[in-house]
Amino acid sequence: LQNVRIDPTSISFGMWKDIPVPFYMSVYFFEVLNPKEVLQGAKPVLNERGPYVYREFRYKTNITFHDNDTVSFLEYRKLFFQPDLSHGSEEEYIVVPNILMMGAAVMMENLPNFVKFLLSGALAGMKQEAFMNRTVRDIMWGYEDPLIDTINKLVPGLIPFKGKFGLFVQLNNSNSGLFTVNTGMKNISRVHMVESWNGLKKVNYWRSNECNMINGTSGEMWPPFMAPTSLEFYSPDACRSLTLVYEQSGKFKGVPTYRFVAPKTLFANGTDYPPNEGFCPCMQSGIQNVSSCRLNAPMFLSHPHFYNADPSLVNAVEGLHPSEDQHALFLDVHPMTGIPMNCSIKLQLNLYIKQVPGIIQTGKVKPVVLPLLWFAESGSIEGSVLKQFYTNLVLIPSVLDYLQYILLGLGVLLIISAAILMVT
Repeated sequence: LQNVRIDPTSISFGMWKDIPVPFYMSVYFFEVLNPKEVLQGAKPVLNERGPYVYREFRYKTNITFHDNDTVSFLEYRKLFFQPDLSHGSEEEYIVVPNILMMGAAVMMENLPNFVKFLLSGALAGMKQEAFMNRTVRDIMWGYEDPLIDTINKLVPGLIPFKGKFGLFVQLNNSNSGLFTVNTGMKNISRVHMVESWNGLKKVNYWRSNECNMINGTSGEMWPPFMAPTSLEFYSPDACRSLTLVYEQSGKFKGVPTYRFVAPKTLFANGTDYPPNEGFCPCMQSGIQNVSSCRLNAPMFLSHPHFYNADPSLVNAVEGLHPSEDQHALFLDVHPMTGIPMNCSIKLQLNLYIKQVPGIIQTGKVKPVVLPLLWFAESGSIEGSVLKQFYTNLVLIPSVLDYLQYILLGLGVLLIISAAILMVT
């Protein structure tokens, strides 16, 4: 118990403070092979590109212990491109939807026609098109686009940000918000459980109290003596708490583990799974509308290749091949300590595109949830950390466990011997 508390003297504290596990983020883009035909109403044909692999370093700052057995911290992530592990370079060009333009078009669909007419004229003047050919670096880490200022002038507040636009521009060298979690000093069953995030006990993105609740841990460790049922964590990236379910027991390099996976209901719509009604407005099962926490942009989260989703999503495009082996996420946790040994968390980012009357650049695009990219964050304990973990938290407890039976057996023998001597 002392080893798994959030306490500077515990074995796991160093692992919690500066995560020693070599994390990697692998990014796969979906290139649109027939952009001109899509503008005429054809089905999008996609080609997966990548992976583009990044070494991910995580570390905590502003660690502050409080009198009520909680600790607050900021966790930062730094990402470094790994050419030797990647299939391609960051300088490669990929044809993808013009995310700013197509997203803004859908967001402006119900505005007056003259506003859409002004936007359409501005887009023509800037030679903006529905699809763009940009480098991996630009799409991920940001590029200057005059469209940002134009949209802000036409509809103030529609996209309340300035500067570069990129899908991961807010990820690198940034933190995931101020977490306050339980240290487990008085109640070990509460260790790592989130008390608040950015000062909030619950978020306000969703339409029900249940969906807005901040449940579980921050996703790094869990309380010890886990039951083979489920685990929860709050994900700032998904803007919600996620629940994984127990699948099977196993071992990771000699260490006993429980494997937890995503239930089929994770991204189900409210019709198929009523508790998810609070995450609506919904479309097909298997995609979650995250527009409410993404500046109202028509963005959706899902499993890669629409794995575990409504087949109509896969059939609406060409080039997707959902597979449990390649696209299902998992988390292997040592149940006695609640420490993850091996994990691969996979998510896909999608953009809802369609023809918007009054904005000619959208052509005759048929409504479709179009995959943009998917990524996998993977890591496993190895090397000296694994050896220390195995020795202190597996080997020694096992020896002590066997030793108690040996001592019990010796005690029984001594009692029997004493009894025999007394009789004789």
